[in-house]
Amino acid sequence: MNHPTSHGSCLCGAVQFTAKLPTKWVAHCHCTRCQRAHGAPFVTWAGFEASAVEVQDAQAALRWFVAREGGTRGFCGVCGSPMFFKAERWAGELHIARALFHDALDREPQAHVYYDTHVPWVVVHDALPKKTSET
Repeated sequence: MNHPTSHGSCLCGAVQFTAKLPTKWVAHCHCTRCQRAHGAPFVTWAGFEASAVEVQDAQAALRWFVAREGGTRGFCGVCGSPMFFKAERWAGELHIARALFHDALDREPQAHVYYDTHVPWVVVHDALPKKTSET
């Protein structure tokens, strides 16, 4: 069976990827680690089976940071774009920053997660569920 795909890249294009749809989920993450890693109040991630993602890295630019608290974050060593996240908690999944996709995905964000650690200076007015780190 031939699955539709979506393509994307880092800012400079050194690291590109092709992801086979469907996504597992799409969500806005408000955890403090995502805030610090991206320098943003939240990050919108698309979750995929890791086997459904092919990374093209001809310049060997992809770097991985392993956090002592858990989780591994992939970023471009040329332009610094934060790109990927994986963790034992979600074994077999690769999370890709939604804004890096050049093509459409099969779904829009479905929830806000880790909302109990959201920044107070951004007010969210959408109707999506707001889950805490406990849910």
